[in-house]
Amino acid sequence: MKRLMPFFLLLIVLCVACTSNKDKEHKKPDKEDARSTLTTNSTAEIVADQLQTPWSIQKSGTAFYIAERPGNIVKIEEGAVDRQQVMLKKELSTAPEAGLLGFVLAPNFSTAKVAYAYYTYVEGSEQFNRIVTLTLSDNKWQETDLIIDRIRSGTYHHGGRLQIGPDGKLYATVGDATQPSLAQNLDALEGKILRINLDGSVPNDNPFPKSYVYSYGHRNPQGMAWAADGTMYASEHGNSANDEINLIEKGKNYGWPIIEGIDQQQGMITPLYTSGASKTWAPSGMAIVNNQLYVAALRGSAVLQFDVTNNKQDELFTEFGRIRDVFVEEGYLYFISNNTDGRGNPQSRDDKLYRTPL
Repeated sequence: MKRLMPFFLLLIVLCVACTSNKDKEHKKPDKEDARSTLTTNSTAEIVADQLQTPWSIQKSGTAFYIAERPGNIVKIEEGAVDRQQVMLKKELSTAPEAGLLGFVLAPNFSTAKVAYAYYTYVEGSEQFNRIVTLTLSDNKWQETDLIIDRIRSGTYHHGGRLQIGPDGKLYATVGDATQPSLAQNLDALEGKILRINLDGSVPNDNPFPKSYVYSYGHRNPQGMAWAADGTMYASEHGNSANDEINLIEKGKNYGWPIIEGIDQQQGMITPLYTSGASKTWAPSGMAIVNNQLYVAALRGSAVLQFDVTNNKQDELFTEFGRIRDVFVEEGYLYFISNNTDGRGNPQSRDDKLYRTPL
């Protein structure tokens, strides 16, 4: 029996090695389109499903309003889902990353039924982005007033996020339209964060005279959020990696295309957080509460959490695929998946609006 013991020990070692190699062979690669299976122990509940490439989350009273890239606004209230048509004055683009993007309700929406929208349109052989007002009437949204027109669109990099800041101004993120040099050109709106009066005029206290430009040197910013003390943050897509979370200050230059990631140069701002040169988040919508910054990550397939006080970060909800926007209210975090945008692997009845307690 003792003579057989080495043989049995060798057999066990070989079996363990075979099992280990088999696991490595069948492990899925870490790719943008990789999808985790929905877990049963997740604390996120589904508020609504079968959304069509959703992009922005807004809420008024008990009703959510979700903008969809194909050109609809979805109203979700007490379990009822109503897809409302949006009547635009220009032909909505169906190009990658384009369509109905940013959407934010006016501060007086409950009475005026007015919102602001950012969308990509086709004009002949060209594409542009524009910012407009939409008015809700008879369960339809109608484009009413033009705020800014003919923002260059390019093939990609539209930016597109709209938010009302704590100062009551309308802020818009604009991508570089795949022309990086525009980000450093203060005469161009591309590659910038814009600050706009709600009537479409230029605020007198903007950093550059008679200009909507609030900050510049951005590649493809897609999210904005303000802390309780007024500190402004923005998310930005890097060039294949080096995605950024920036602390935004009036009139500052955030470096693109001269620097990115942890690069430094005098007169340019290095990000507060970066994914680094070997990882991609593709960060989008943002929200902040109690110094916890929540960021939707598309390619990162998660909600990123940044503790800006203690300089810590984490990845939450990695089982739902691509995440486009987040929203925080009354102790709950809401987020929308974005798996039907042509770059994800849709789960059953995607896309969805989720809710989870903070």
